[in-house]
Amino acid sequence: MQYSPESLQAFAEAACLGSFSAAARKLGKSQSTVSEAIARLEIDLGLELFDRSARQPKLTEAGKALLGRVEEVLMANDRLGQLAGQLSAGLEPRLTLAMSDTYQSEPFEKRLAEIDRHFPDMEFEWLIAEHGDVIDLVGQGRAVLGLLAAQPNYPPDIGSATLGECAEFGLFVSREHPLAQLEKVERSDLLAWRNLRLNTFIDDAAPPLGGRFWSAPTYLLLLDMAVLGFGWVELPTWMDQRFARGRLQQLQVPGWPRSVAVDVVWSRHRPLGPAARWLVERLLAS
Repeated sequence: MQYSPESLQAFAEAACLGSFSAAARKLGKSQSTVSEAIARLEIDLGLELFDRSARQPKLTEAGKALLGRVEEVLMANDRLGQLAGQLSAGLEPRLTLAMSDTYQSEPFEKRLAEIDRHFPDMEFEWLIAEHGDVIDLVGQGRAVLGLLAAQPNYPPDIGSATLGECAEFGLFVSREHPLAQLEKVERSDLLAWRNLRLNTFIDDAAPPLGGRFWSAPTYLLLLDMAVLGFGWVELPTWMDQRFARGRLQQLQVPGWPRSVAVDVVWSRHRPLGPAARWLVERLLAS
């Protein structure tokens, strides 16, 4: 059974305002039109929604029970209309972001809350990737936007902009690791122990800071490996603060911790939709 939105609206307004005449004024209709709409709804439902024996109509028990559901239907109808209007204006049905753990989680959590408020019906997908994988996901169209540690150059089809805030990286080991016992650590000390690093670095001509290494695809896995004592690792400091729970120690190495610029990237071959443009603007304004 389908129910007229006009009848549902008339019922909800009359229930809220306490009279058919007040509902009519609110809706800009005649009282007879509102009365007829509610009567049709009662026929369709097979229920009496108002007790009309008194001077002012009063909700029956059935009317009270159904009022909340009617309001839900009306709100869903409003959201449907709003989303249809946004989609017809070009809003993308889905926004996919590929993000490196380089970007700190706290600012991004604020952006997520803003996305939820501004685009509540849009599907949002969050992918975790690092370095070249972020660029590949954006270039292939799998992700609309990417956030990663700033690169010296990008493919010609990738647009980029640098965020105002930087990420901070430090060198960490388990508190039980021999390196944790040193007051100051030199590069020669690092070379004596295993480096834990991202898979994206394994094809480099030489490891950035050490010789022997184990690798993993994400910083979070590297953090777990470091906690287990398998070596020293370069990590975003926010991850140590949030996930290590005091089990890692930051090494005092000359030049560390270091700041890393963060870029947002997109494909020049695919125009950004309203939500993606909005998100880029918010990220750059942070």
